[in-house]
Amino acid sequence: MKKLLWSAAAVAASAGLVSALPHMATAADRTRAIVWGACPAPPAGTQVDPRQTCGTLSVPLDYRHPGGRQITLAVSRIPAADPAKRRGVMLLNPGGPGGEGLNTPSAFGGLASEPVLAAYDRIGVDPRGVGRSNPVTCGLSASEIMPPYPYPAADGSIEGDVAFARSAAARCTAASGDVLPFITTANTARDMDRIRQALGERRISYWGGSYGTYLGAAYASLFPRRTDRMVLDSAVDPARVWYGEFRLQSKGIAIRFPDAARYAADRDGEVGFGSTPKAVTTSYLALAARLDARPATIPGTSTVLSGNLFRYLTTALLSQDAAFPQLAQTWHAVADLAAGHARAEEAGALQQTLAMVDPSGGTSPGVPADNAVAAAYAIACDDVRWPRDVREYAHNVAEDRASFPLSAGAPANIWPCAFWPTAPVEPAVTISGHGPRDILILQNERDPSTALDSGRGMHKALGARSALVTVDAGGHGVYGMQGPQACATKAADAFLLDGTMPRQDVHCR
Repeated sequence: MKKLLWSAAAVAASAGLVSALPHMATAADRTRAIVWGACPAPPAGTQVDPRQTCGTLSVPLDYRHPGGRQITLAVSRIPAADPAKRRGVMLLNPGGPGGEGLNTPSAFGGLASEPVLAAYDRIGVDPRGVGRSNPVTCGLSASEIMPPYPYPAADGSIEGDVAFARSAAARCTAASGDVLPFITTANTARDMDRIRQALGERRISYWGGSYGTYLGAAYASLFPRRTDRMVLDSAVDPARVWYGEFRLQSKGIAIRFPDAARYAADRDGEVGFGSTPKAVTTSYLALAARLDARPATIPGTSTVLSGNLFRYLTTALLSQDAAFPQLAQTWHAVADLAAGHARAEEAGALQQTLAMVDPSGGTSPGVPADNAVAAAYAIACDDVRWPRDVREYAHNVAEDRASFPLSAGAPANIWPCAFWPTAPVEPAVTISGHGPRDILILQNERDPSTALDSGRGMHKALGARSALVTVDAGGHGVYGMQGPQACATKAADAFLLDGTMPRQDVHCR
């Protein structure tokens, strides 16, 4: 679980001028202010900036009935580092759907430049249904959320996945049914505007990664005059939400994998998969097939490493170049494990990798372990209606297994959404270009999660409101990365600090 040319220069200049006006809220804008205090305990291993404070805000469960049942959002803040240079607030969303965001202000401090940190209050939030914000659950076991999305059987059959999807839909409804229909991107965007009001701001700036790009675009479409400067990093294509977006990952993985294969080929003495990218790819596919036929138990654990779990570990570690050393170590350890002679240190490396990619690893204490997956189901199933015909999923899986063998058809597989008991309470937000030119999209060309086609789709939907910066790089996430992404970070900083938008699309080599 888990991603254009612009009108006249005068339009860009006027948009920048408007964004630079002081942020003054009227009495009509205000809702109850957030009282800031200590933050709850973070997920294990999460570093929290000591300046970060937290509070809560009540919002309607169903915005069609704003005076009805209320739910609570957990919100956090780190003030601008230099009050004299402060220009406003920046809401942050790390992605998902289903990802906790309460501690994102602390994490964002490791990505952003000092001038940006000086200029903005950083605002984080656990979106509705997530983390400390009335978390949903489906009562799923640890083995049912690892991997967090379904892989077909070794022979390509999805019968077992159909049974799980039907069961999971029923269990989600039993555990969280009265809340689930309202865990949607549209309502989360409305929550963002309630946060804006509580902060006393006329407009908000924004950074969102992955799913957060779709959330940001939904906010910009619902509240076009409340946006200041928005950065969408590794974008979702609104026209593909959600099944089509997930299915596109097979193409993204196929385009990204050669980067990892080259890394391993250059270190054949360490990895042992071959000295060319083609040889590495052949070895990888053969090892996955071997584990399909004969899964192996990781020494010292009860974890059975199947071909599909091996594929998932690989896909997760494709997300950043910085993870390639761990990926190479994992491949070598898996090969030895499959051959029956894994050493203790290799078993330890595999356990470390499993911990790194466990979807429950970012869950706060006291929150259901399946919350990230349950919230992802809620968003995906409640934003839009999915195909109901099981035969469509079986056909698409078979087609993609042939076209994209690296991902084995998993991105095209069936989700509980096919059996979701409730229809969406409203249509998905129409993402449009109506509004000021104040949205910058950052996109790696070889993103395994939100492929380049996806970023271009977001750009097309936003039209003249946006500019697109593409980077000749791989991985999921652009802002704050080193190497060619530094060019995109520079463009984003110029926009966030000075309102400078590129007059046309930018390509960073």
